[in-house]
Amino acid sequence: MSSIQEQMRARARELLTRGEVKMVIGWEKGTFWYLSPPAFITEPQDCDRLVWDEFCTNNLAKYLLDYKLAEEKIALFVKGCDARGIVRLLQDNQIDREKVYLIGIKCPGVRDGRQAAALGEERRSEVPLAEKCRYCTHPEPVIYDELLQEDGGAAIREAAGAQEGRFAEVARVEAMSPDERYAFWTGAYDRCLRCYACRNICPACNCRECIFDRSQSGWCGKQMSRSENMFFAITRAMHVAGRCIECGECERVCPEGLPIMALNKKIIKDLNELFGEYEAGVDLEARPPLGQYKLDDPEEFH
Repeated sequence: MSSIQEQMRARARELLTRGEVKMVIGWEKGTFWYLSPPAFITEPQDCDRLVWDEFCTNNLAKYLLDYKLAEEKIALFVKGCDARGIVRLLQDNQIDREKVYLIGIKCPGVRDGRQAAALGEERRSEVPLAEKCRYCTHPEPVIYDELLQEDGGAAIREAAGAQEGRFAEVARVEAMSPDERYAFWTGAYDRCLRCYACRNICPACNCRECIFDRSQSGWCGKQMSRSENMFFAITRAMHVAGRCIECGECERVCPEGLPIMALNKKIIKDLNELFGEYEAGVDLEARPPLGQYKLDDPEEFH
């Protein structure tokens, strides 16, 4: 991965020096060896902070919302999931395409930072692939202005079998009895802290004002209870239905490790069965299944 890192630094330095962009968003090394958080570079001399390693986990697309009103152009390094997030933001008219410069990277998959912390640096080679990468169907960026070149064979091979286990967790939950499923979900959301980390990191959660920040609306309360927590989870899942890019960031940042993607993928699976195969954030011209209406749409809810 070092050659990609060298290309990243050189390209970022060139763009900033020429004044073609005002900022470059990538990754840098964090406090610990298993952390590579987002980096926001505005000066050419700071480009050596940029890194590309197995812990460049964060989906950078969401950070563009903080600069969507800026006049200057911003460059962004994008993996497959970051690029799908960009498509999602473009389809929601949240960002202007001409104001972002996308530098694509073929991603071989990132590693699980939490397990890395538990194993220790001396066992770095044993750190497993992050859960969000195990069933990634698009490790290569689906949209970019330029693509950094390196052998993407590993990434392509991993993507080839990704569909097989994509809905494995959904099938496991569906196989439970009604009482078992109820216990599974209530047990999860009894632990929910309502910290909104899942919402805050999700590229599909981009409303100007979130319903859960407006307790005076009467739709939701601030109390920490099972019913309120489950209302939040179901409402958010339905808000991103047909728009979830399966980047898994919501589940990754959840401090309680809730099975958020199991719910998201259940909805994706049902939408595919009802309206045909669709993957959010892959095709800029494609419209989400719940973002349009057809006279022959199924009406099984009657």
